[in-house]
Amino acid sequence: METLKTERYISLDDAAEYLGIKPVTLRSWIRNPNNEIPAHKIGRFWKFKCSEIDEWVNSGKSAINS
Repeated sequence: METLKTERYISLDDAAEYLGIKPVTLRSWIRNPNNEIPAHKIGRFWKFKCSEIDEWVNSGKSAINS
């Protein structure tokens, strides 16, 4: 039987730290209608997965937000 491995969600503050930016910058990227940042709204909080952030950065899509 294959073990199901789940990745945990991280908070907006943790995602900003992971990216090396300020939380206010990450919030503005989320509000931008042209963004493709992989953010998930869970209740009233924004959550992120590190693997999705890595994929987004590696795809070059993050360059449009800088």
